[in-house]
Amino acid sequence: MLSENKKMVDQKYNSGMPVVPDVRDFDKSSGGFFERVIFNNRVLVLVVCLLATVVLGYFAARIDVNASFERMIPSSSPYIKNYFAYKDQLPGLGNSIRIVVENKQGDIYDAEYLKVLQEVNDTLYLIPGVDRSWMKSLWMPIVRWKEVTEDGISGGAVMPSDYDGSEESIRKLQRNIQRAGIIGSLIANDSQSSMILAPLLDQHPQTGEPLDYGEFSDQLEDKIRSFESDKISIHIVGFSKLVGDLIDGLYSVMVFFAISVLIAGIFVYLYMRCLRSTILLIGVAVAGVVWLLGLMQLLGYDLDPYSILVPFLIFAIGVSHGTQKMNGILQDIGRGTHKYVAARYTFRRLFLTGLTALLCNIVGFAVLVIIDIPVIRDLAITTSIGVAVLIFTKLLLIPVALSYIGVSKKAALIALEKERAGAENRNWLGHIWHGLDRFTERRWAIAVISISVVVTVICSIVMLDLKIGDLDPGAPELRADSRYNQDNAYITSHYGLSSDQFVVIMKTDPDSCRLYQTLQTMDRLAWQLRQTPGVQTTSSLAESTRFVTSGMAEGSGKWLTISRDQAITNASVDAAMISSPGITNQQCSVTPLIAYLTDHKADTLRRVMGVVEAFAAENNTAADSERPVEFLLAAGNAGIEAATNIEVEKGIITMYLAVYGATALLCLLTFRSIRATIVALIPLIMTTIICKALMVWLGIGLKVATLPVIAVGVGVGVDYALYLLSVQIAVQERGGSLAVAYRRSLDFTGRVVALIGLTMAAGVITWAWSPIKFQADMGILLTFMFLWNMLGALVLIPALSHFLLNPKTTSASPESPAMLDTPVEQAAQKKKLADAASAH
Repeated sequence: MLSENKKMVDQKYNSGMPVVPDVRDFDKSSGGFFERVIFNNRVLVLVVCLLATVVLGYFAARIDVNASFERMIPSSSPYIKNYFAYKDQLPGLGNSIRIVVENKQGDIYDAEYLKVLQEVNDTLYLIPGVDRSWMKSLWMPIVRWKEVTEDGISGGAVMPSDYDGSEESIRKLQRNIQRAGIIGSLIANDSQSSMILAPLLDQHPQTGEPLDYGEFSDQLEDKIRSFESDKISIHIVGFSKLVGDLIDGLYSVMVFFAISVLIAGIFVYLYMRCLRSTILLIGVAVAGVVWLLGLMQLLGYDLDPYSILVPFLIFAIGVSHGTQKMNGILQDIGRGTHKYVAARYTFRRLFLTGLTALLCNIVGFAVLVIIDIPVIRDLAITTSIGVAVLIFTKLLLIPVALSYIGVSKKAALIALEKERAGAENRNWLGHIWHGLDRFTERRWAIAVISISVVVTVICSIVMLDLKIGDLDPGAPELRADSRYNQDNAYITSHYGLSSDQFVVIMKTDPDSCRLYQTLQTMDRLAWQLRQTPGVQTTSSLAESTRFVTSGMAEGSGKWLTISRDQAITNASVDAAMISSPGITNQQCSVTPLIAYLTDHKADTLRRVMGVVEAFAAENNTAADSERPVEFLLAAGNAGIEAATNIEVEKGIITMYLAVYGATALLCLLTFRSIRATIVALIPLIMTTIICKALMVWLGIGLKVATLPVIAVGVGVGVDYALYLLSVQIAVQERGGSLAVAYRRSLDFTGRVVALIGLTMAAGVITWAWSPIKFQADMGILLTFMFLWNMLGALVLIPALSHFLLNPKTTSASPESPAMLDTPVEQAAQKKKLADAASAH
């Protein structure tokens, strides 16, 4: 049994909450109105939560996993609005799939190979979601050749109409390919493979539903990849295939989620040593995820590769808050309080703190809606919904459930024994833990703050090199050795034109794209782009017009220009439109200029964007002018990514201001102290700065996939500060010194802060082995942020409190053993005083 002195001290520092061994001695009408409503109707609370879990679990099982091309891009960006306005007139310059069929034992001029290519082409043609009218391959009539003859320009489909697989028809095909000028684009430079280019529809043509990229990718694997053999190899790239591979990788991520659940259970059990309460905590945390997934399905949301982070976050945050509740109940039961009373005490002490922490989480995630990218907005909304769910599952359900099952007596006795023996039997880890309150002393506070300032300054300099967008070629979302990136590397190395297309849209009045001045202006922009590092070549109506004009003059090099004679230019444009469908629209008012880039790295996109913006500012004319012309950004996968990078860069500062502003406001409302708010925020700001420096060192760009990590660090990290400071400030307000108050906060909530930091870090570090690289990057960054937030809270809060929350006078001396909270602390302090006296 506890000593009378221990009971008195516990009563003093537990807000006047006495030890109540018998529930009949507890006044059930005590506590706030909300507490009485919850605990006086415990059965109803449990039944409602159980029904909600069953119902929402049914809907959670029906949630779809998919992604949308349009939801990945900033729909309200002026550049993306241009793309949406004219995408129907720019076929193949947005969302498309590229399939390369390779002959591993020869070249494409082989009857057996051409037969397989035809079968692949026909199979792809019939897959729902393909825009068949604009498919391009050797077997599609839209791919045409043209040739200058003495009679003018002749042409036709590249695949001979009388092709029969004979050597003669193959030789004719070879001549047509050479005359079509498609080597390097549809035909590999070494002639060992050819490409099928297929634009995709946004909706399934039969159901009218958004195109399911997971299903589409599966069909590509089942129907197209099945043509692979010892002689034939298939290479597939494109947004839909990338998303399909990411969705496939999600199933392995679900395995990592299960591992995270297991790790959390093990860590919590090793701390609590109570199996039934550990199972309850993990079960309720998983139930919170089930509630979220069910609500997402009801609200029409899908899981996508970027929102897969949300269920883990909800689970992790739920475990964090649930463990705090369990820890409080464990301590009260250990003191001899009945489990029902202990549950109410814990609810009474921690409900407001937990609610504030969850509100901070909600606000921290909700501010992501300011980022003008639908997938980020969906993540913000769904995460906020998930955290709101925790108010019911963690703040209400766990205390109510524990009021029935409590914790085992053995676990309570173990906790008491550890506390009572802690001062005498400490290992090296115990000495470190019990030495944390040293940071409330001036010299230790100055030392840790000085080190923090130096680290922050260094990382602030390093983070200036953080790039917006991708930093690697191919698909940085996947591993470099993934099948997708291997396919992309093959296409890049064997084709002269890359798949990274940056498209500038030239808008004119109808038929004005034929005018000499308009074509000359487009040609000048094309020339400037070709001089820009990172641009392989360009393709435009102006260039085709020059070629056709020369062809109509028997191929004379003197006529390789845009003629000032409008009749000649009109004829050349007409011929170009026939031989190259899609080079402009039927009204000759929307004309694309395509720049083929060496890669889609952030620096490359920024250079190209700068050239086009400067040219447009100088050459665009007003709509009411005699010959209006506008060069608009942007289309093509590289152009769309450039516009997305701009929105990420614009939104990041606003997001910082919003998330820190909202967090500061909630902390201010909770603590009613500007100084306490500053103490809570400084570790979070440091974490953000160091995390961005870490991204630079790891070669990770700031983009759609990594942007949420910053908000996660703030939203989750503030929990630590709230739990530690709430206890510390409460003890200080009752006359305790800073050292005593911080020690009390460590004993009451600090251990759980350390436990949760380690548990969450151990869970997400497993993501480092994910086949999805951006999730591996997330795992590394989140591991760092969870650990650093924990260490920052445990070390910086006492150091900062020394200068900001340490009153000049207190009701008792810091050295007074009477002010200490537990006999363990009293013994430790007496030993410290005795050692100091003997030293003198």
